[in-house]
Amino acid sequence: MKDILTVSSSPHLRHTDTTRGIMSDVVIALSPAAVYGCILFGWRAAAVLAVCIAFAVLSEFVWEKALKKPVTVGDMSAVVTGLLLGMNLPSTIPLWQAAIGSIAAIIVVKQMFGGIGCNFANPAIAARIILLVSFPASMTKFAEPISDAVTSATPLAAENGTYTLKELFFGMHSGSIGETSAFLLLVGGVYLILRRVISPVIPACFIGTVALLSLISGENLAVSVFGGGLMIGAVFMATDYTTSPVTTLGKAVFAVGCGLITFIIRKFGALPEGVSYSILLMNILVPHINRFTLAKPFGFVKPVKEDAKNA
Repeated sequence: MKDILTVSSSPHLRHTDTTRGIMSDVVIALSPAAVYGCILFGWRAAAVLAVCIAFAVLSEFVWEKALKKPVTVGDMSAVVTGLLLGMNLPSTIPLWQAAIGSIAAIIVVKQMFGGIGCNFANPAIAARIILLVSFPASMTKFAEPISDAVTSATPLAAENGTYTLKELFFGMHSGSIGETSAFLLLVGGVYLILRRVISPVIPACFIGTVALLSLISGENLAVSVFGGGLMIGAVFMATDYTTSPVTTLGKAVFAVGCGLITFIIRKFGALPEGVSYSILLMNILVPHINRFTLAKPFGFVKPVKEDAKNA
């Protein structure tokens, strides 16, 4: 009887999903936009992606070996971080700077906080901001599609009317390697939703907030939604499991906050883009959002304070 009543420690709910399986789905979802970026910007884009992925994986392997921790490169999370970072960089960035970004993402933002599941911010987002602050000139030079010309005029920085809706939606414009094609990023997002890897709440509320505020303020709606890093940020980076809220209400609050901060930075800030900063700032608030939006357990009774008992 004793053996029959013995149970394992929680959690008791099991699922066939694994970290490797989820990360593989993310790689599959990102691949169309990544390949398209390489077609638009040539071998240099492919080199940046390869360097980011290689140094992300290598950094995780070396760090865990050096500290005699279990090696987790097989879970594919480092690959996703490297791929996401590379897709958020211009194809013109020096490769050594791309390598520094991956090292910072894995070691400083992820491993120093305990590894996967323990980081307070999205590693790729934080690394992109580190590079933007450290190497602003490199991070604001973008190649023209299928051309050797270099420009700093992304759709968000260009004059209204510079790009058509078709060019913005399908990605025939300058920008970071993986952010140009809103269409392919949305296709990847739909794949993740159908695979139940992500919930549609965060992308819908994030994009919807930016779209609504842009419409109210008279901004170019197509440029605001399709012209920058909103799609890749809302679909692939704001939805990170570790750094986003666990409840549906929390996800909505988080996403609306991301959208609001993005709009404010774009409208009133010195930089044309604010997606990375908005996600990072809201990542910091996630523990508080979780605390205020978690449902109380059935039958929960608030403890009576000691002073009230003695009164």
